[in-house]
Amino acid sequence: MTPERTQAALDECRERIDVVDRRIVMLLNERARVVEVIGELKQSQQMRVYEPRREEAVFANITRNNGGPLRPDALKRIYERIIDEMRTLQRDRMAASKPKPDQEA
Repeated sequence: MTPERTQAALDECRERIDVVDRRIVMLLNERARVVEVIGELKQSQQMRVYEPRREEAVFANITRNNGGPLRPDALKRIYERIIDEMRTLQRDRMAASKPKPDQEA
């Protein structure tokens, strides 16, 4: 393959990655909107944000549905970070919606 063809192939692959990245961002934001709803529900029942059993169920789900080439441990590390950010979002939203002491009746 010539250097020009190699560069053209790299450019095409990078364009495909850019498209995939935009889809991932869209899906992460969709997941975050669901997490916000979950946070509202948990707050209404004074439930904790962190649920270890649910986290394990998420890991089991992604592992069970992984077709590769990512290894299960790699997916778990990625999802640990996603879940951590979603928990932060949930906590921040819950804290922001709590009435301030001077706003309580």
